[in-house]
Formats: sequence, structure tokens, C-alpha cells
Amino acid sequence: MTPLRAGILSAIVTVILDQASKLWLLNVFDLAHQGVVRVTPFFDLVLAWNIGISFGWLQNDSQAAQIALMAVKAVAVIALAIWMARSHTRLATVALGLIIGGAIGNGIDRMAYGAVVDFALFHIEIGGNTFNWYVFNLADVAIVAGVAALLYDSFLGVPAAKAP
Repeated sequence: MTPLRAGILSAIVTVILDQASKLWLLNVFDLAHQGVVRVTPFFDLVLAWNIGISFGWLQNDSQAAQIALMAVKAVAVIALAIWMARSHTRLATVALGLIIGGAIGNGIDRMAYGAVVDFALFHIEIGGNTFNWYVFNLADVAIVAGVAALLYDSFLGVPAAKAP
């Protein structure tokens, strides 16, 4: 399998797994009516609608803001796809596919619901205080994993194609 095919496959698999998990949690498990579901002492399922960008920044539910976010996301996906097509290492190409798939998965949410569906919450209790991480989804995991793999490839891997 060529690196480009591996990257495209990673993007497709990311979108499918992300959307399947969200559809199942929303429509089958009915997370909206379940409330907070404790899975482990440090991990809960909880429904959060993110109308902003990463980590809930720039929260704005106006239609103009949503269109602007979608436009920025579309430009980013195109730039990443060009980079992926020029990449020569399998790791960088798959990493870019993960980022593209995550961006598309969250973009589908934004078009379908007007917000990104987030559901995973890690937390820890220390000295009676509970510390929560941001609520996230599988698309977010793919994006973070893709960025980490790109950093690894950039610093320790075989030199890859430069970003356009």
C-alpha cells in the first residue's frame, strides 16, 4: 500500500469510527437522557455540544460564526490534503489522514447539529477536589494522535515533505 493510500484510508476510517460512535451514543445509547455515565473512577460519558473551536474556545452560536468556522476548516483540510499528497513517509501521511479525518468528522457534526458532539470526560480527584479534562470525542483523539505522529516524524523520522 502506498503512503497516500494509507493516509486516505486512515482519514476514511477516522470519519467512520467518529461518526459511528456519535450516532450510537446519541441515538442508541441515548446519552442525552442518560446524563453523566460513570464508566470508571476516572472516565465518564457526558454529552456536550461544542459550538466553538478546540477546547471550547470562541464559543459563538451565530450562523455567521458557524459558517466562518466551516470555511476555515475547509481551507485547513485542503491544505492538509495537499501536504498529505506530497508526503513521502507512511507515518506522516497516516498522521495527516488522522487529522483530516478528525476535522471532517467534527465538520459533519457542525453541519448536522450546529455544534460538535463531545462525550468523553477524564477526571481525577485529588484532596477532595475534582479536576476535569476537556470533554472530547474520537475525532479529537485522531487529531491529537496525528499531530503527535507528525511531531515525531518531523524530529525523529525520515525527512518528510514540508507543509505547503
